[in-house]
Amino acid sequence: MPTALMDLPEKEYILPGTRTCAGCGLPIAYRHILKALGPKTIVTLPACCLTILHGMYPKTPVLVNAVNNVFGGTAASASGLAAGLKALGKDDYVVLAMAGDGGTFDMGIQALSGAAERQTNFIYVCYDNEAYMNTGVQRSSATPSGAITTTTPVRPKEQPKKDFIQIMEAHHPAYLATTCSSYPMDLYDKFSKARHIQGTRFIHLTVPCPAGWGFPTRETIKIGRLAVETGVIVLYEVENGVFRLTGKSLSLAKTRRKRPVEDYLKRQARFKKMTPEQMEAFQKEVDARWETLLARAGF
Repeated sequence: MPTALMDLPEKEYILPGTRTCAGCGLPIAYRHILKALGPKTIVTLPACCLTILHGMYPKTPVLVNAVNNVFGGTAASASGLAAGLKALGKDDYVVLAMAGDGGTFDMGIQALSGAAERQTNFIYVCYDNEAYMNTGVQRSSATPSGAITTTTPVRPKEQPKKDFIQIMEAHHPAYLATTCSSYPMDLYDKFSKARHIQGTRFIHLTVPCPAGWGFPTRETIKIGRLAVETGVIVLYEVENGVFRLTGKSLSLAKTRRKRPVEDYLKRQARFKKMTPEQMEAFQKEVDARWETLLARAGF
């Protein structure tokens, strides 16, 4: 049964006044993640936008313990924390590893793959804003085709986005889920479930970025919702090998009222150089993936 808004825990683990950019979707997601996981959470994070949110020692708006690590070492750091907690018999703590797409899809893939293969007991979150946003909007392997970045300013990125979620599913984690900061209740329920599962839990979190994607700060929630409503992002979970669509994606599967990707792409300046042919190709890619996931869900 989905959690109702009024049933969310009142305790806050992020105080007012973070250093994130105006309109950033990350604080929205992080607020609900910490509500779901509670005070006995140890966060490990690399150089990333989340580091900006946490602020500089000794001043931070975050009320849980956190460890800063190197760019590609988040899963390695989490593995050490998990081993230490096990040795101390502190099985009521949860290790939360959070890194961006650059620190996960690219630099962090080796450590994460090893930790997942060993079924290390932690939750790994890739918050995906589809570029190296913290260092200046450089392209990553999570950047979709047709997007302008500071390293592809004249000719947009040609390669499609790496299907990292499928890579992680191939590791057979105890739990895998996709989420979006524009759907915080779906996000909250998935983290609440992950909190009580043992082993490696991988959660992909889509976070719209006004500065990097090129849309007004007031439209952060709208852009994330459009990503889901067009099928660019699909909300689902895989638990013990069982695939389930969730939230808005489940509703779309039942009604078959998915919106065209043009509604999503044209609201972002990063796609302004897309030709009609490229947009059509993008639509076909989204439709093919959507139909594959519908089939997995039994629709």
